Amino acid sequence: MGKVDPLGLVRQAQAGGYAVGAFNMHNPETTQALIRAAEIADAPVFLQVGRAIVPHMGVREAYEMTRRELDKAEIDVPIHLDHGTYDEVFEAIKLGFDSIMFDGAHLEFEENIRVTREVVNICHAFGIPVEAELGKIPDAAANINWEDYYTKVDEAERFVAETGVDLLAISAGVMHGVTGIEPQPLDIERIRAIRDVTGIPLVLHGASGVPLDQLRAAMEVGVHKLNADTDLRHAFRAGFEEKWAEGDRQLEEAMSLGRERMIVATVEKMREYGCAGTAGYSTLTSSIESAVFAG
Repeated sequence: MGKVDPLGLVRQAQAGGYAVGAFNMHNPETTQALIRAAEIADAPVFLQVGRAIVPHMGVREAYEMTRRELDKAEIDVPIHLDHGTYDEVFEAIKLGFDSIMFDGAHLEFEENIRVTREVVNICHAFGIPVEAELGKIPDAAANINWEDYYTKVDEAERFVAETGVDLLAISAGVMHGVTGIEPQPLDIERIRAIRDVTGIPLVLHGASGVPLDQLRAAMEVGVHKLNADTDLRHAFRAGFEEKWAEGDRQLEEAMSLGRERMIVATVEKMREYGCAGTAGYSTLTSSIESAVFAG
C-alpha cells in the first residue's frame, strides 16, 4: 500500500463538509474493532495512541500492536499520536507514526508557540503533519467557568501563523469524558471565527456525549476531525459485561462480544460524522456488514 496521507483525509473532509473520526485503541480487540468498522463503513479513521494506553504499554508497544493489526487488513489508515509529550514526539517519528498531536496547552502561551513551532519544523522535515491544542479541555465535571477554558480567537490566529501547525484542536464547550450534568452547548460562533482567522481544519476532542445537531453545526463551520473515546469504550464494556454476567465464561468470549459492540458503535459514529462511504475501499463487501449487524 502507498503511504497514507492524514492531512489529505482531513482536507477531503473539509471539502466535503464532514469530519473524520479519530478513536483510541486500548488492546488488540479494540484495535480490530476500529479497523473493521472502517472497512464496513467505507470510512477513513485515525487510529489514536492516546493517554490511557501509553502508561499501560508505552508508545512503542502501542504502535507495534496497532501496526500488526493494520497490516492484517486490506486498508491503510493513519496511526496517530494523541496528546503527545515533547519526548514522545521524537519516539513517534522514529517508530513511523503517520501524524502527531503535540499537546502544549498546559504551557504558557508564548512557550506553547515556541515549543510547538520547534515540533512542527522537525515533524515537517519528515513529512509528518502536526495537530496542536490551544485552550483547555476540562474533564467532565460541574462548576466550570468556561471563559477560563475557551480558545481565544486572537490567540488562535497568532498561534497558527507563528507555529505552522496543520490542524488545531480547540476548546469550544467540549469535555473529556461524558458529563453527568447538562452539557455545555458548543460555541459555534467561536468555532466559525477561529476558522476564519486561521484558515486550517479544526479539531474537537471530547466529542462523546455532544448532541449530534451540535456536532453537525460544528462541521459546517470548520471542524473536520472529531475525537471520541468514551462512547466506544462504553460499548465495548457493555458487550464484555453482558457475556461475563452469564456466569463462568472465558475472557476471550467476553472480549469478542465487546469487540462486536464496539464495531457497531464505531460504524454509527462514522455515519453521524458523515465520513462513511467516502474512503472508496475496494475490499468492502455487503457480507462483512451483514455478518456484524446480524446479531
